[in-house]
Amino acid sequence: MSARKGGYFVFLLPGILASIVVIVIPLVMTIGASFTKWNGIGDPEWIGLDNYTRLFGDELFWRSFKNIVALIVAMAVVPTLIGLLLAAVLFDYVGKKFGPRTANVFRSGFYLPQVIPVAVTGIVWGWILHPEYGALNRILDAVGLGSLGRNWLGDERYALYSVMGVLIWVQIGYPLVMFMAGLQRIDPQLYEAADLDGASWWQRFRRITVHMLRPEFYVVLVTTTIAALKVFGPVFVLTNGGPANATVVPSYFAWRNFFERANVGYGSAISVVLTVLIVALSVVFLKLQNRGDAR
Repeated sequence: MSARKGGYFVFLLPGILASIVVIVIPLVMTIGASFTKWNGIGDPEWIGLDNYTRLFGDELFWRSFKNIVALIVAMAVVPTLIGLLLAAVLFDYVGKKFGPRTANVFRSGFYLPQVIPVAVTGIVWGWILHPEYGALNRILDAVGLGSLGRNWLGDERYALYSVMGVLIWVQIGYPLVMFMAGLQRIDPQLYEAADLDGASWWQRFRRITVHMLRPEFYVVLVTTTIAALKVFGPVFVLTNGGPANATVVPSYFAWRNFFERANVGYGSAISVVLTVLIVALSVVFLKLQNRGDAR
């Protein structure tokens, strides 16, 4: 038995070593750097908790977390709800009326933004939302609604909402695919029994679909919330955190201190706080999932 366990360990060893090199060592170094004043060159100066004291009094830091709450809504809450509804429609209506191939085509189309590189997505949406030659303002002009045209990414009143809209478009495909996979494991007899009892589509959706997809709900919410907390690429490509820090988020705030301001210690402190928050939320979600599974 011990020899068999040793054989399994050999296969786990590459993953363990990669995790240590890629995750554990950089994390320990980041935590150590967060207690120093360092510009990335020379010897760091130990300053204890000064970076954290400064951080929790930094208005921009709190604004970045306020923005991240909005992006959690855009990347986790809204796509989950829309993805669930679309998955139910594709599986329960499109798949049955037009065949599974048609449903799969729609599923692939919705998932396509997930596989497009972030830089490409950002550039394309930057063109669409451009105030002068952007497609959105041109369409509004063409239908007689030119007065609604805005500088979507350059006006601090609309920039965050514009980024949220782009992220919703990007994220919808992921929960859709997860929920459609979950729908395939639900016993069709449950829906047949509900039909015989005269249940409407909405009643079947609410009482059967939503209830049976609870494991997928937890997975989708955990992964999308973590993705929202560490989002960087779309903000960097679309707005660079602007205008006037209207779209700054913790990961971009950390990057700015690391590379633009060469304040490695302060950037490390931001990263450590963000890491602790992500781990804490993951633990909470896992506990809620285990409690739900135990019922």
